[in-house]
Amino acid sequence: MKRRVTVEIDLKALVRNYRRIAAHVKPAKVLCVLKANAYGLGVADYARALAKAGCTMFGVAEPFEAVELKGSLKNNPGGTGKFDVQILSSVLPDEIPEMVRAGVVLPVIDLPTAKLISAAAVKMKKTAKVHFKLDTGMGRLGILADDALAVMEEVRKLPGLDCEGVFTHCPMAYDPKDPFTKRQIALFRRILSEAARRGWSFKKVHMAASDAINNFPETAKKPFNVVRTGINLHGSFDPNGLKALKVEPVLTLKTRVAQVRELPAGATLGYGRTWCLNAPAKVATISAGYADGLPLALTNRGFVFIGGRRCRIIGRISMDYTTVDVTGVRGVKAGDEVVCFGRCGRDSITPDDWAALKGTHAYDIICSLGSRVRRTAVT
Repeated sequence: MKRRVTVEIDLKALVRNYRRIAAHVKPAKVLCVLKANAYGLGVADYARALAKAGCTMFGVAEPFEAVELKGSLKNNPGGTGKFDVQILSSVLPDEIPEMVRAGVVLPVIDLPTAKLISAAAVKMKKTAKVHFKLDTGMGRLGILADDALAVMEEVRKLPGLDCEGVFTHCPMAYDPKDPFTKRQIALFRRILSEAARRGWSFKKVHMAASDAINNFPETAKKPFNVVRTGINLHGSFDPNGLKALKVEPVLTLKTRVAQVRELPAGATLGYGRTWCLNAPAKVATISAGYADGLPLALTNRGFVFIGGRRCRIIGRISMDYTTVDVTGVRGVKAGDEVVCFGRCGRDSITPDDWAALKGTHAYDIICSLGSRVRRTAVT
């Protein structure tokens, strides 16, 4: 059966965004972050489109995602055929053997983890690619900056490891005015300089994610030669930072009208009766609610497109339905298409717009699309 709510993913726009990012950071290379099933949108279509466009590095959060992504890239038509799938967060002891066997690039977050990866690689007579994950201020995972050189020295002695990379992550890069990121960059540079003085070299050095690419361009220049991007691939940005990248939204969320009614003045709408009509109005009930990803924060504030017009949401959003004022929109009837976010002529509503109303960021909006929302790739 046709789903009532769909999100369309414009793969051509996705590829255009990837190429714009790649051109912006050149000669640095782009690692595309497709964790959480490409933020819940379907990793297979994303991975194949990006691989065909020339991406050779992909990042995920955990082993199941790594295996799924490698499967999506297998026998991919087009592209180079040589791809690195990298876990960017952590790998647990019982997960290590299978990840080494699968050829996943693994993070070294401490010496015990490195020893387990080494042991598994030696047992399988393989060489495991690893990247040192340094905690220069994120405070979440990794080797503490003060311990970085000592740990790296011990890990480099272990057999079966290709210590090809080193990376860190920024907690404040969304704010170009905050001084913390500048201090963090300087700290990471000092560690890299000392590593170079000791004769250590790394094929891949990365610090910038989407926020840093836009707000701290130095993180895409030497000694850094890789950047990571996720949300910018979707054409979205953190609301606090700059928008240096000229990317476009790739997502359109659609539903359909369930019913249209003429309601009298004084009628109230939805739970809590948060909206009272001060004049007769034509009201459409649309087949999407917060279970589908419409934030409650859109209540009495958000808009959707119906009949080519921007129409205001009135009344509290329910789990399955939302009421919209369509007074003045001619011919609206049950079954008509509704664009919740996306483009309508020269106008548009984006996940960033919803995020601003909710007081959050676009990641939250995209990852909140419900399980009954059909994901459809459009080429």
